[in-house]
Parts: sequence; structure tokens; C-alpha cells
Amino acid sequence: MHESGTASEADPNDSSGVDREFLALERELSVFLRRARASSGEMAREVHPDLEPAAYGLLVRLEEAGQQRATELAGYFGVGKATMSRQLRALEELGLVTREPDPADGRASLVRLTQEGVARFRHVRDARRDRYRSKLAGWDRREVAELARLLHQLNARAEG
Repeated sequence: MHESGTASEADPNDSSGVDREFLALERELSVFLRRARASSGEMAREVHPDLEPAAYGLLVRLEEAGQQRATELAGYFGVGKATMSRQLRALEELGLVTREPDPADGRASLVRLTQEGVARFRHVRDARRDRYRSKLAGWDRREVAELARLLHQLNARAEG
């Protein structure tokens, strides 16, 4: 309540004008994203001590989707070509990715994980999956599937 005695529009306990569910969502996503950024940093260092945290997501995407053009990767992550080029160059220098000419367009190249990149990434990914299993051991598998479905839905809507 303000000094005047009226309910504040920003008061999460006031259901008159504020979407409490969206305030709760924002709060929980903020905590989740902060922890996810820290976790990605740890995961990146486990793949390679010199790997930038943001580059871990590139490894995830390349392992999942296969070889892609840098422009496709930039679009997927919502970053500029220069940022993507810098990140890919760093991954290439670490021996985790390689570029090959695109057979459909000789001016472009396709980025893919190297054997070393696949091996290092999968080792870390499997360890991460074990940590998820441990943290969510008390959850029903249907709850885990529902969480994955809802996060996928949120991510898909963010792309469009």
C-alpha cells in the first residue's frame, strides 16, 4: 500500500491489476537463467578450459542439428554474423569444429563438429544429464517431459 492507502499496481499481492502469474514467471526465469549461465560456463570449461561459455550452446546445436552454415547458426541464436564468426573461429582454433565448402554453394562453408569436438561434448553432456537425473530424481517422468514440452513451446515462440 502507498501512503495514501491505495494498492500499488506493482504489488504482487494485489490481484486487482497485476498478472501475478507473469510476475512469478519472470522471477523464476530470472533465477533459472542466472543459474543456466553459470552452468554453461562450467560446462564450457569442462569441454575445454579456453572455451567461452556462450560457445557451449553452439556445440549443442551442431551436435543436435548437424553441419550448418554460420548464417544459419547466427539466425538460430539471434546474434550477428561478426559475433558468430568470432565464436566459430575460436572453436576452430581449439580443434572442436571445422569448416568445409558447402556443396550447394561454393562461396559458403558448412560448420561441423570434429571428432574431438564430438567426443569432448558428449562426455560433458552425459555428465550434465546425470546431474539432471540426480536433481530431478523425485520427479515423475511425465513431469520432466511436461517441463521439456513447455520449455520447447516457450523457445519456439521466442524464435517467431
